[in-house]
Amino acid sequence: MKILVISFAGNGDTLFATPLIHELRTNFPDATIDALVRWPAAKGLLDGNPHLNNIHQTDPLSGSKIESLALLTKLRRQRYDISINTHPQSRRHYRLLAKFINAPARLGHEYECSGALDRWLTNRTILQDYTRHCVENNLSLLSLLKVKTLLPQHRYDVFLTDAEHAWAADFLAEQKISGRPRLGVHVGSGGTKNLALRRWPLEHYLELVRRLHETRPELAILFFGGPDEQADHEKIQQAAGGGNVFFPKTKNLRQAAALIKKCDAFLSVDTVLMHVAAAMNVRGQVVIETPTWNKPIEPYGNPFVLVKNPAVAGRNLEFYRYDGRDIQGSAEDLRRVMTSVTVDNVLATINRQV
Repeated sequence: MKILVISFAGNGDTLFATPLIHELRTNFPDATIDALVRWPAAKGLLDGNPHLNNIHQTDPLSGSKIESLALLTKLRRQRYDISINTHPQSRRHYRLLAKFINAPARLGHEYECSGALDRWLTNRTILQDYTRHCVENNLSLLSLLKVKTLLPQHRYDVFLTDAEHAWAADFLAEQKISGRPRLGVHVGSGGTKNLALRRWPLEHYLELVRRLHETRPELAILFFGGPDEQADHEKIQQAAGGGNVFFPKTKNLRQAAALIKKCDAFLSVDTVLMHVAAAMNVRGQVVIETPTWNKPIEPYGNPFVLVKNPAVAGRNLEFYRYDGRDIQGSAEDLRRVMTSVTVDNVLATINRQV
């Protein structure tokens, strides 16, 4: 049997697929199980996964169309028996990929935006469920294969190397913060659609750092991120003037994961690094509620504290659904929503966690 797991949305969404991949391997130990992802970082998160035979990565939407067509044609020739579009992938483009590869059984979910064409592109479907985590939505697809979950529990799977763990330990030693309490922070958010509007305001982060420096000078604050966060990091660094603020230059998400694992607490909105922190079992995980927050994307398998957003006030699904659309609301309104989460509330929550 040949199975292809298609996870073409965000990097964090690829983590949602890992418990399903583990269950597939447990149910079908002799099968060829491959993965197809869009982002290089998503491939990185799957590298070393013992439950996969091959990991393929291509970006037909914004990368080379010729290279993508060549890879997709190669996958079509593999004659997979089953393809699985994991949750959440509401865009029709992702189901078109499944149809092009053309496994006889093409599994996926039905979304609010799904129609007859979508049910032809993926010919075995179940309804998505906003009351269940994406991991659980994915595991429910096993019923379409007439099998059940066999593992006693499920977690995100990230298999780091000894070298990656050693790099993180070396960083702490070089910065002389091995013996200090450590708070990891991610100021960013997703870059697709209008997801950048769910960021907590930079001014709030600056105030938070200032107050932590005054009241918790022993606390080392590590800021994580990539090119999208560089400008904000530079402003924070200029305002903080060194001391207890650090900006590790991680090469990829795997190095970031190894260092996040060394943190005593982690602060973010709902981003891929939130899920990486959960995968690394960070003890004091703090999440700032955004308009995109809902049950399917909570940190899975790890305790966390949610700093409630008074402007969201339980209306999360009015702001954002898995229907291919942006966060609903003007840019000004969404910035106002995120401004409503106060520094006082975030600071108090962090102090209870670390």
